[in-house]
Amino acid sequence: MAKEKKIVLGVTASVAIYKACDILRRLKDEGFSVDVVMTREAEELARPLLFQSLAGSKVYSGSLFSVPEAWEIEHVSLADKADLVLIAPATANIIAKISAGICDDLLTCVVCATKAKVLLAPAMNENMYLNKINQANIARLKELGYKFVEPRKGKLACGKVGAGCLAEVETIIKEVKKL
Repeated sequence: MAKEKKIVLGVTASVAIYKACDILRRLKDEGFSVDVVMTREAEELARPLLFQSLAGSKVYSGSLFSVPEAWEIEHVSLADKADLVLIAPATANIIAKISAGICDDLLTCVVCATKAKVLLAPAMNENMYLNKINQANIARLKELGYKFVEPRKGKLACGKVGAGCLAEVETIIKEVKKL
């Protein structure tokens, strides 16, 4: 029997956070083991309990200073056991922090500590997505070997139509399986 593949699903504070629930459900349906890491900002949009009930396991907080249930360095243990780190939705903020090597929360520390592939699925307003700094950060990460599922064009949270919508769940799942 093949070894169960382990995914760390990073969830950040985008309006597209509701799609992360479907991504999590689909990953579980495909037989992946999934650990969810939510940023503090994401926890303002969706409660960790929602993701915990879908994952059937603990959801890790954005804080580096929470008391662990078992003695382990959480970011290192999550990074070590991951076959893939998927960040969906990935905000401009998380993309910038990873590009700059900033490790100020659990998710960015997991990304810095992992040897696994990292796949980002951006979701943001079109102006933010096309911003020269954001595009430079994406280009830098691609040069470093990070993978992206490009956002699609669609109706944005601001009401406008443009690039920046989270890729379709099916597209994200296909890329995860490919990697």
